[in-house]
Amino acid sequence: MRHAVIMAGGSGTRLWPLSRQRRPKQLLDVVADPGGGAHSLLAEAFGRLQAVLPTENIWVCTAAAYGEQIRAALPELAPGRLVLEPVARDTANAVGLAAALVADADPDAELAVVSADHVIRPVERFAAALGTAFDALAVRPDALVTLGIVPTAPATGFGYVQRGAATEVPGVAEAASFREKPDLATAQGYLASGQYLWNSGMFVWRARTVLDALADHLPETAEGLARVVAEPPGAERDAVLAEVFPALPKISVDYAVLEPAATQPGRVLVADLDVEWLDVGSWPALAATLEHVDGNAVRGLTVTLDSTGNVVLSDDPDHLVALVGVRDSVVVHTADVTMVCPVTDAERVKALLAAVEERYGARFS
Repeated sequence: MRHAVIMAGGSGTRLWPLSRQRRPKQLLDVVADPGGGAHSLLAEAFGRLQAVLPTENIWVCTAAAYGEQIRAALPELAPGRLVLEPVARDTANAVGLAAALVADADPDAELAVVSADHVIRPVERFAAALGTAFDALAVRPDALVTLGIVPTAPATGFGYVQRGAATEVPGVAEAASFREKPDLATAQGYLASGQYLWNSGMFVWRARTVLDALADHLPETAEGLARVVAEPPGAERDAVLAEVFPALPKISVDYAVLEPAATQPGRVLVADLDVEWLDVGSWPALAATLEHVDGNAVRGLTVTLDSTGNVVLSDDPDHLVALVGVRDSVVVHTADVTMVCPVTDAERVKALLAAVEERYGARFS
């Protein structure tokens, strides 16, 4: 049976001060509704999967600290479908834990792994591409399928995957190579070649395939997860998870699973995903989800005069942010922090938060 898990454990430090340790970005209402309201990235991801799968086959993997907030945000989430990480141990262990629990519930499960960080339009094309990726498992059951976004620009902030030989499934090719974030000239070459796709970080595979790959390449994790699912759901399983998970080696799923698999010809496939795709990982990216007024992306009470190219946000319904003569800046007001930076320095917000924590500890984290 087909299942999907939404990875929703990140804290979103590059969206500080709106995103905090106790209020992570995936739970913030930052995606505009047609009617003028807003909803969260997590709700966006959940609704997108409902176009493909029965609701009871949708799982969410998150930090244990966010468990109650996730349940409140997703009342439709079926019982037993919330995967809680006791601590963060990077994506190999998070994906492995989700795969182990899904396989325990459905030993023949096919599993899509998606992120809570994305806005994807139109949903119909996403649903079709995800269905195609699942279809590829029917002819190549041991494959690891990654979803590749058809690029629209020579982006330097994304990794790339190169299409190789076509497979039996239209729209799915063997992955010839994976490339790290390129410089501009290289990215322009990738775009011109038509051979490269943006690596979305979304995958489709059999849950058992992932667990077998972990057994081959990360046996400590595989053995630990086997101990967890050996216990029945409930207090006993939770106790073993709390004991085992913090000791697992911290490593990404790319290094632990995909890179070793990519050395085996035809093992890793890439499915084309031709959509409007926004990875909401920074303030300039978030701007695309906000209302645009007089050349500025805004949310909350704002007034701008002779100001353009700004991202302006206030989460206090009684607090006005007013700008005059300001260009290309991020201005964010919360109850306890006001943050201002040039749009060009938005990637440094994570470093800014680190400096704040060095001076004030976790008070503003």
